[in-house]
Amino acid sequence: MAAPADTTRIEATRKARRAEKAPSGGWRTIAAKELADHLESSRFLVLLIVVGLAAVAPMFFIANDISAAAPQLSGAKALFLAVFVAGSKSAFSITAVFMAGLLVPLVGIAFGFDAINVERQQGTLSRLLAQPIHRDDVINGKFAGGIAVIALMLTVLVTLISALAIVRLGIIPSPEELARVIVWLLATVLYASFWLAFALMLSVVIRGAASAALVGFGTWLGLSFFGQILLPIFANVFFPTNTSGSAADYFASTTSAQLFLRISPATLYQDIVKAVMNPSTQTVLGPSNLGQYQSGQEALPSLLSLDQSILLVWPQIVIMVALTVALFALAYVLFLRQEVRA
Repeated sequence: MAAPADTTRIEATRKARRAEKAPSGGWRTIAAKELADHLESSRFLVLLIVVGLAAVAPMFFIANDISAAAPQLSGAKALFLAVFVAGSKSAFSITAVFMAGLLVPLVGIAFGFDAINVERQQGTLSRLLAQPIHRDDVINGKFAGGIAVIALMLTVLVTLISALAIVRLGIIPSPEELARVIVWLLATVLYASFWLAFALMLSVVIRGAASAALVGFGTWLGLSFFGQILLPIFANVFFPTNTSGSAADYFASTTSAQLFLRISPATLYQDIVKAVMNPSTQTVLGPSNLGQYQSGQEALPSLLSLDQSILLVWPQIVIMVALTVALFALAYVLFLRQEVRA
């Protein structure tokens, strides 16, 4: 039987342990560790090279076209943005913004599909949770570290493209054009964060890293390729254009079809790119070749300001943020409810 002094000491120890609080900045420590691991991994180097080559190649071809057509393009508005939104016929009219929309989801999935399940398979998750940190700091830190490395990668690539364009063409971008490029960069990071949150949720739900990667890349393939073909077909079936009724009926059917197409995050991102990087009064995607860009600028000499462009796609930005938060919240709740065994 324990002595009264021992019992008092044991109770005091228990109260002290219950009163202890885990450090509130634990997620920052995990985020810093994740960022360091990503930067030192071969995955980061391979993605940086692949995305960099895919982004720089369209800029190189369109820069040659702009140099060849310099006399005709003298005085054209927002010419610096043509480096990003115009495509050269020599490169099959592929643009830098198109390659960003195509490859950025791969970057988000690549940095998130094995964030939790690999820790679980290697048995390090239980040791990590044994540290004096909150359990939610683990998933918060991993998400923050993924966003940090993605933002760093995209910032380096956009800065590289801009610097090469300035050196190659001698075009000094205006503050308005630089602001648009920065807004596009932030929108691209947001788009990548959506896929990172989706991949993080897969890493929580699916215990195998290979299976999580297969589901993630398959979803991206379905939305990016098949979704662009199937969604308009479904929209025409579910919301056929009413041309026999009044103007209000036609507007209602067309609006419903457009809203249906916005269930795809790729469509939301494309809308943002259209408004920010091609600031003409027509809300269409940038030209597919330099000639169309030149004629479009001459036909529409007045451009939307940056605040007007952002206001035009503010609903798309809000929806993108909401989708990202919803996916991360789902991964957050599922992770906290899971049982972790040593």
